[in-house]
Amino acid sequence: MRYYPDSKVELQGFVARNYDMLMNIISLGAYGSFINNAIAAVGIKPGDRVLDLGAGSGRNALLMSRHLDGRGKIVGLEISGEMIANFRIHAENEKNVEVLNKRIDQPFDLGEKFDRAFISFVIHGFPHPVREDIIRNVRNNLREGGEFAILDFNEFIVSEMPFWARIPFTKIECKYAFDFVERDWKKILSDFGFGDFTEKTFMKGYVRLLKAKKKG
Repeated sequence: MRYYPDSKVELQGFVARNYDMLMNIISLGAYGSFINNAIAAVGIKPGDRVLDLGAGSGRNALLMSRHLDGRGKIVGLEISGEMIANFRIHAENEKNVEVLNKRIDQPFDLGEKFDRAFISFVIHGFPHPVREDIIRNVRNNLREGGEFAILDFNEFIVSEMPFWARIPFTKIECKYAFDFVERDWKKILSDFGFGDFTEKTFMKGYVRLLKAKKKG
């Protein structure tokens, strides 16, 4: 079952089972270096409790766990059965990493407040009101001063992209991505009580890690 049929972030079947391999192939081997650098830029501290939304196969969670000590932990939220199975295999020997079968677009309470929330190439794939629900969930589950990190497309005008970037973007991405890249995400996050923005760009500026802190 797909909750949003027009989206391409709800992965199932072959793609879900082989997601990491496919990303490596599509990127001609560049994805591994990119995601390592992006996770390092999140700035995870040893004792952080990190909420990983749309956690996928667990690849990102394991990279984040390298920055933790025995006090820290990663809790991934995912709904794809294939992805969850991969996550649990990858994290089998990681005591401070777990995954829960839980929707990120519906209200949830995990019984604690997290120091950080991380979402990677997921939020662009939802209708905008649903994105706002996700942001609201992040705010409700972060401690005061906790940080929200969004790794996703940067802001740009699709029609102004050079052809070598525009063609794959328009052919591969779902319709929601076109709306995502033309919105002011600092303004959106500010409206939900986030501030102190920092950012780092990748892939010739078309990808951005945007970080914001929860304000009182």
